[in-house]
Amino acid sequence: MSDLKITHAGTVQTQTRQGPMNPFAPFGQVGSVWSNSTSATPVRAPLNQVFIAITIVEDATSFATLVAEDPNKYANTAVAAHNNADGGATSVEGELGVQVATGDELPAGLTIYGRWTEFSLNADGTVIAYIG
Repeated sequence: MSDLKITHAGTVQTQTRQGPMNPFAPFGQVGSVWSNSTSATPVRAPLNQVFIAITIVEDATSFATLVAEDPNKYANTAVAAHNNADGGATSVEGELGVQVATGDELPAGLTIYGRWTEFSLNADGTVIAYIG
């Protein structure tokens, strides 16, 4: 455990970490799931956890479902994240984002990062999803 100190323009801010922390958890060491399922029932993350990265192992024809923890913040199949109009970016939301389409080709080797609670593949492919 250590303190984080940030100095900016003469101001020092200190943040003390509270409680035990697994420093590797944000990178998927909590676990992973291998899936080639195109079932109507999506693969779901464990309770109170999310998938933080999904790597395409075998070419896939997009996701049938990709449910984000915060659909306005992370790419997903429900709505377009960061979709403010051109010139409308704010300090917390970008612009011109689009919804993930069910026909988007996902090549093997591609890794996407975000925070998703569940997903299912559209028609084919294989993925490994990392839990964090």
